[in-house]
Amino acid sequence: MVGYGPNRGIVPITCDELFQTVENNSDSNRRFEVTFSMLEIYNEQVRDLLSKDNPKGGLQVRQNPKLGYFYVENLKKVPVGSYKEIEKRMEQGTASRTVASTNMNATSSRAHTVVTITFDQIIKDSDSGSETKKSSVMNLVDLAGSERADSTGAVGDRLKEGANINKSLSALGNVISALADLSMGTKKKIVVPYRDSVLTKLLQNALGGNSKTIMIAALSPADINYDETLSTLRYADRAKKIKNKAVINENPMDKLIRELK
Repeated sequence: MVGYGPNRGIVPITCDELFQTVENNSDSNRRFEVTFSMLEIYNEQVRDLLSKDNPKGGLQVRQNPKLGYFYVENLKKVPVGSYKEIEKRMEQGTASRTVASTNMNATSSRAHTVVTITFDQIIKDSDSGSETKKSSVMNLVDLAGSERADSTGAVGDRLKEGANINKSLSALGNVISALADLSMGTKKKIVVPYRDSVLTKLLQNALGGNSKTIMIAALSPADINYDETLSTLRYADRAKKIKNKAVINENPMDKLIRELK
């Protein structure tokens, strides 16, 4: 997702494209604001990768009483004005990530990483001078791969990390299955189990809310990983069945006034 050196990943490419579009904007009545945050979910605890001081037990995940979605309390959100600034912050966050060596991977990610980019378009009405804001949130998630203890040779802390990775991936799989059943209309009463893990809480809006979701599955060509490859493809196939209807996020009053005009 992030990549190494010149081999850039999806996150840097997305951010670069975003700022190229901003720079090419020629409309004087339109301006943009971008904020960046980066966190990791390690052993079901949230760590802010842009902050050196993380409380013991991790940051708290709260639920917004009005909007209903979950958010991370006291997470550092940094305003950025160019791709170079995002690159600098990304390097800072990547250096703080929890990685360790296993029998299968020398730099195995031991946590799920979530990069959140909030992109606001502020449009000024040249006649009235009033401003309207359209807001979008991009969650770019680097999921740690599921692990088998016998393949990775995990013991002690590595084994505990692997168990927590598998737990949150199973919870995500259950959420994807429930959302797929909702989209297909196969069952009438379905409760989507977002609360089963920290990962699914934070991705509630990205998976089943007002969003468009893309999942990229990484497969191994080795025959010894045949079972993992098959389960990964089943996982991705379930995600493909989710159907969301994305609408533009804007102030309801502004929308009403525009429609009345």
